[in-house]
Amino acid sequence: MMRLPHPAAAGLRLGHACQLAARAPRALPANRPPLTLTLVALHHQGPRPSPRAAPLWPAAARSLTTSQPCPKRAQESPAQSRFSRASPTYHPPRLDPDAVSDAVNRIISTLNATSPIPSEEATLTALRAVAQFDVRRPSPPRGAGRPRPDADQLLGLDGAAASPGSPAHAQHSAAAQLDDVIDILSDAAYTIVTEPAVVITRDVLGEYITLQARLGRPESLPQILDLYKVKPKPKLVSGAVVYAERNPDKADSAVDPTLAAAALDAAIEAKDMEAALSVVEHTYATTAHVRSKLLKTAFLPATVLVATPPAIYYGAAELARYQNALDPKLATAVAFVGTLCYVGFTATIGLVAHLTANDHMKRITWAEGTPLRHRWLYEDERAALDKIACSFGFAEAGQYGEEDSSDFKWLREYALIRSMILDSVALMPGMN
Repeated sequence: MMRLPHPAAAGLRLGHACQLAARAPRALPANRPPLTLTLVALHHQGPRPSPRAAPLWPAAARSLTTSQPCPKRAQESPAQSRFSRASPTYHPPRLDPDAVSDAVNRIISTLNATSPIPSEEATLTALRAVAQFDVRRPSPPRGAGRPRPDADQLLGLDGAAASPGSPAHAQHSAAAQLDDVIDILSDAAYTIVTEPAVVITRDVLGEYITLQARLGRPESLPQILDLYKVKPKPKLVSGAVVYAERNPDKADSAVDPTLAAAALDAAIEAKDMEAALSVVEHTYATTAHVRSKLLKTAFLPATVLVATPPAIYYGAAELARYQNALDPKLATAVAFVGTLCYVGFTATIGLVAHLTANDHMKRITWAEGTPLRHRWLYEDERAALDKIACSFGFAEAGQYGEEDSSDFKWLREYALIRSMILDSVALMPGMN
């Protein structure tokens, strides 16, 4: 009678056979990469999107399905482990300021050598070439917490942390080097845009605003926004470049509201109130912006307003034909006057209710007695100042009006000059 082997003994023999099979040299199938290459590919592809953990199979099964014996669990590094969930920390490459300066100088020289008047595509290419440098801040490791900006200064009082060769000194040197590179890139973009022969188009202005916002240098945005309106337009006449003056008050010279909002967001992100107020002054508060708003926004309502009386008269004349009580002309006049008064009265009430609504205003409101026409024309400027006040002031509504910094004092004065009030007492909670 045949005796069956014991299950435990069979398992031991199977494991022993697997170890022997794993140690023996054998050829890999052509369509199966080794385990090491698979792990390296997984590491370069990033962490798996699925958070579900894979099942841990026995050592014998893994020996049969891999080209190497399974290493011990303690010897697996986090970067090579298939089941590790730790996200890699981003470390930007070190950029040499001298090398970056040489590169941007070559970009500017190439732009100037293309033609006497660089095209829009050449200018955009130069700005995008400057923007290709990676100047992002290194991300802190997970679980390290937020860095304390004053810790290095406090530790550096005794010279222990700020000594050459210390980690704090190396970190400070890397930060200073990165700031130098950012300044070089910002100056290069400014040099490209301010070239006399370069035409600042809408796309060029948008690329410049995006670059300066990423670098965190919004100081030059107000000047470039002003150049967008007043910079002379170059023309090639008989082989020579001639510059034609421009009217900064034309509707075509107005900055696009999308670009103006992007420039304002860049100044707010950099915590620069002076740059933010200058951006508002060169975008929403200009005559060109008001004229552009009149053409784009008020053209359709004005057309409807002009066409309403003839349409009402035509309808009244048609209605007079279906009655016999009055003379047709008298009936037409009565219907026309009654309908016109009803439409005019209703439209006036709706217009006043729309222009005097202040539910969307948070901190900057219109002063009493400001004409409705002025409120509508400069509503974008008021909304921008409201955004600045909410971004730089206290977040709690109960602390509105308690800011005593010099920037907020200037903001209050600027709002009063523009017929606006910062934190009107009559509109605060509990006072109305």
